[in-house]
Amino acid sequence: MRKFFNTLYVTTQGCYLAKERETVAVHLDDDTKQRFPFHNLDGLVCMGNIRLSPYLIGACGKKGITISYLSEHGQFLGRFTGSVSGNVLLRRRQFRYADHPEKKAAIARSVVTGKILNANTVLKRFPRDNPDNQAVPRIRSVIEKLKRITDRISGVQDLDIIRGMEGEAASLYFSVFNDLILSDSKEMTFTGRNRRPPLDPVNAMLSFAYTLLHHDVVSACESVGLDPAVGFLHTDRPGRHSLALDLMEEFRSFFADRLVLSMINRQQISQKDFIFHSSGAVMLKDKARKTFIQTYQERKKDALTHPFLNEKMPIGTVFFYQALLLARFIRGDLDGYPPFIWR
Repeated sequence: MRKFFNTLYVTTQGCYLAKERETVAVHLDDDTKQRFPFHNLDGLVCMGNIRLSPYLIGACGKKGITISYLSEHGQFLGRFTGSVSGNVLLRRRQFRYADHPEKKAAIARSVVTGKILNANTVLKRFPRDNPDNQAVPRIRSVIEKLKRITDRISGVQDLDIIRGMEGEAASLYFSVFNDLILSDSKEMTFTGRNRRPPLDPVNAMLSFAYTLLHHDVVSACESVGLDPAVGFLHTDRPGRHSLALDLMEEFRSFFADRLVLSMINRQQISQKDFIFHSSGAVMLKDKARKTFIQTYQERKKDALTHPFLNEKMPIGTVFFYQALLLARFIRGDLDGYPPFIWR
């Protein structure tokens, strides 16, 4: 069972990928640019005009290497996987839990609690690191409001109320998100969450980070035998990985948002790294997208101590372990699902 997700991202337009012995060979203009051994890969992400040989697609399916297709600018288009893995009994229990109001609400409540606590931890670090910033009182006010939501949610059984509290918490969190951006650039200002398409550089970065995170969490769900499409907090919808979206909630602020803030505040990415379309859509340029992916992959190697398992591990393995903990709860091995809570 795989515990760490090494994903090959192919972003150069016109590349052709083929199977050469036990490697993925990347070709461009009749030149072989690089080869990647199959045993080092868990996923392959193709962005834009990337072609794959039928033999490579077949080999990936056989070896359990998921292929995801994104547009050139990072919009998810589709996904190829091999035969379904995992215990069918686990999936049957997952489906029954998804149809059981109390169990469904319990998992959703844990996920939302983890999301809010992690968002609060992100906010709490700002006053500590920037005590003289004029935004500190405003951020502390939101911290207190988020704490009150987590206090209220513990006994809630109604799924619609839980979803409403999640939406309220997200609105509060993003109301001060711009205060966490220390850049003086007017173009790197956050005025609110927007997507499909993102309308400013910050939202373009957030959407891209969530796309990368989505790929990893879907892979984590599949690797432990869960169906990524059958969720608890998010409603079922054709073509949507609702369970992956559930588990992503615990990692949005802790991993994706912090990555975006770090890259902006360290000036790794600035306004010159974006394409501003006449339609209003804003997208990362190719070079900036590669920088973003590289930073994302490096951040996954950072170590932390898992709060429930009390084991030190790379961040990239936490996605897997959270999916595994959920699977153990669904099997009946745990009394509840322990969300990832960043300390």
